Amino acid sequence: MADAAPAAPRTAQVARAGGIMFASILLSRILGMARGSVMNAQFGIGLETDAYIIASRIPDMIFMLIAGGGLSSAFIPVFSDLLHKGKEKEAWKTFSAVTTLCALVAVVLIALAWGLAPWIVGFFQESKPDAVLEPAIRASRIMLPAQFAFLVGSVLLATLYARKQFAAPGLAPNVYNLGIILGATLLPRLFGLGIESMAWGALVGAMVGNLVLPALAMIKAGSHFTPSLDVREPGVRKFFVLLLPVILGFSLPSMVTIIVQKFAGYYGGNGINTILDASNNLMQAPLGFFGQALALAIFPVLSEYVAKDRMDLYREQVSKTLRTVIYLGMMSGGLMFALAPQIAHLLYGWGKAKGEVAALAGIADCMRIFSFAIFAWCMQPVLMRGFFSLHKTLKPVAISTGITVLFIGLCALAVRTSPDYKSLIWATNLAAMILAVVLFFALEREVGALDRRGVVETVGKSALAAVVGGAVAYVGGLVLPAGKGHLLDALGLLLLGLVGFWAFFFVSRALKMPETAYLDRALARFKRS
Repeated sequence: MADAAPAAPRTAQVARAGGIMFASILLSRILGMARGSVMNAQFGIGLETDAYIIASRIPDMIFMLIAGGGLSSAFIPVFSDLLHKGKEKEAWKTFSAVTTLCALVAVVLIALAWGLAPWIVGFFQESKPDAVLEPAIRASRIMLPAQFAFLVGSVLLATLYARKQFAAPGLAPNVYNLGIILGATLLPRLFGLGIESMAWGALVGAMVGNLVLPALAMIKAGSHFTPSLDVREPGVRKFFVLLLPVILGFSLPSMVTIIVQKFAGYYGGNGINTILDASNNLMQAPLGFFGQALALAIFPVLSEYVAKDRMDLYREQVSKTLRTVIYLGMMSGGLMFALAPQIAHLLYGWGKAKGEVAALAGIADCMRIFSFAIFAWCMQPVLMRGFFSLHKTLKPVAISTGITVLFIGLCALAVRTSPDYKSLIWATNLAAMILAVVLFFALEREVGALDRRGVVETVGKSALAAVVGGAVAYVGGLVLPAGKGHLLDALGLLLLGLVGFWAFFFVSRALKMPETAYLDRALARFKRS
């Protein structure tokens, strides 16, 4: 029994860290949705916004070439392992060398992408009219230097995560989104800029949020950095061993937006890229709120359990977190399906986009299709962090790469067989579910049996609760339809969301789901206050 004692404080630590990350990611997703609202209100839903969406794919591709989130996932266990073993000097030498190398690689890739921008934009353009080409090239070149901040900043943020400092990492995406919003609202008025105003905002927001603020936080925490290219340092070699499979592979969660936008070009269409991007961003909201927040919170804890060889606690923590994100993901999916028209009109029915009824209906339809797989998307970051905490990146990246290849095939099939661009979303859902299942069983082969029965029961029971909660909210939506004005839409969405949530909660509590205990405790504290 004594061996189990550390579990309680670690659970509390995960809860606190999860709370911090939930709050920061909640704000980030809200600002991300506001960013889309501002863009559509300022520029409408059409070729101009399609050009910006296509332009942002070039910087995205650079970030993915250096593994994106995999860079920090490879660095955290290496740095954390050195710290926990009392090798602080070696830890900072590793940090210095990795940061220097990432900075040099980022500069080279940015220069290459700058020159190749016309060809890369043309690759995504496909059947889109030529009107999107020049503004997309211009905007992409403005945004390219921001990737230096993202790539170098990934190492800084990973170091802060490893030291269990979550404030600066939580601020980074919020400052970035705020920069885009301010750019889109202020620069057109001050300088008469078009859609490239968002690109300038993205550049400033990335530099401040992902580079300046993390650097200041590290200086304040007493970090040590000396420019270095010493690849002989053991920690550096271990980092690249972990990172190499991620660079050579293609993660489905990282690549899905790029792939969908590529195939969306085959459908031509005015505003299709914008519609798909807007609905995907709304699907990403619960993924960020729940899946990514809890995955980031448990990652340092899982790394510590591995370092201390406490795999019993490791398996318990992974299983518990999976059940939680499935529960919350199912709830989100049910409510998103029911309230998609209200959400689309409230968030995107402003300014120039207000009268574009067909585009808003398209966003709502896409949201409803995305909602079926939200729970699977929420599982993936938890499972991936489970592998990374074991210092194993080859297997999960190989699996994700295989599913990404399958996904490309599904998208190609959709383009050939279906005239409706929404078929791309069904392909996305199928790939996400397959990836979650395969990763789960692959992780079990590494660490032993997880709580299969608990996970399956959570999927079944939370799906039933989501159907009931969604049905209640959907029927209410027939009484309070969308498009009656922003104030009425907001009040209706709030009311129907609460009614649907409570229906979901009471059904899941009647099914005796342990995940309801968190809300029960919160309600008990509220009643006592």
